[in-house]
Amino acid sequence: MKVTEHIQKAKGQTLFSLEVLPPKKGEDINNLFGSIDPLLEFKPAFIDVTYHREEYISRILEDGREVRQKTRKRPGTVGICAAIINKYGIDTVPHLICGGFSKDDTENALIDLNFLGIDNVLVLQGDALKTEKEFVPHKEGNQYASDLLMQVKNLNEGKYLDEDLGYQAKTDFCVAVAGYPEKHFAATSLDEDMKYLKHKVDLGADYIVTQMFFDNKKYFDFVDRCRANGITLPIIPGIKPLASKTHIINLPKAFYLDMPQDLVKAVEKCKDNDEAKIVGVEWCIQQCKELKAAGVPSLHFYTMSRSTLTKKICEQVF
Repeated sequence: MKVTEHIQKAKGQTLFSLEVLPPKKGEDINNLFGSIDPLLEFKPAFIDVTYHREEYISRILEDGREVRQKTRKRPGTVGICAAIINKYGIDTVPHLICGGFSKDDTENALIDLNFLGIDNVLVLQGDALKTEKEFVPHKEGNQYASDLLMQVKNLNEGKYLDEDLGYQAKTDFCVAVAGYPEKHFAATSLDEDMKYLKHKVDLGADYIVTQMFFDNKKYFDFVDRCRANGITLPIIPGIKPLASKTHIINLPKAFYLDMPQDLVKAVEKCKDNDEAKIVGVEWCIQQCKELKAAGVPSLHFYTMSRSTLTKKICEQVF
């Protein structure tokens, strides 16, 4: 079932959903299942599975030379989505990214997803390599999330990269895009960021999932700006509980967001990470209660494939 259909079926009730990471290469998928199992009681409507590009690692050869080798540390997004559906009967939302993938790679992934009956995707530009100062697209790939969105929408219309194919079967993907309540780091202003989001909506996006935030006012203001710009799609808030003292420093750096001063002060008073987790969980519970009372479509948790804190929060919210 499409995410938009889940939202319509809920008739204004707030859903629960989550995002997980594929296991690292060599890890057992049962580790991932072990992070999902404790959350089943909250009836997740859908589960996002992230997609990861190549990385480069350095190795020293016997002769002393250093070489860089390309690897993907978290492969298997398509297979994991199928495994989740097979094991739990829960709809999945695989992520698609521009970085590291050609248009042909993307089309083949979409064909696989279509064959598996997976009809939701989230399109993202993706991160730059650690060795890059800024994002560099695959030379035969998509540069922006809007380009990736167009490729999915073209396939929905039966338009393949090879125009000479004898058959042009249409897909029927529900396509999500990302929204940034505190502005995408590459945008020069909130207005410019909104312009690019509106462009993706006009191209045919079906719903929006936001970057994490810790101040609900940021989300509500973002929704108001979207509505003022004619964006009427469902806007799902992305939620992440603060889990350590260093998060008040590391998360703003990594995700270009602000931490509320009340939260920062409370965490600074904590003696250790255990106390910080208690503060983070309580803060997130209050966030979620306010968002749920406002009738958000779903509370979407960025779990990082860890369920302990999310479970504590959901026990108080759902």
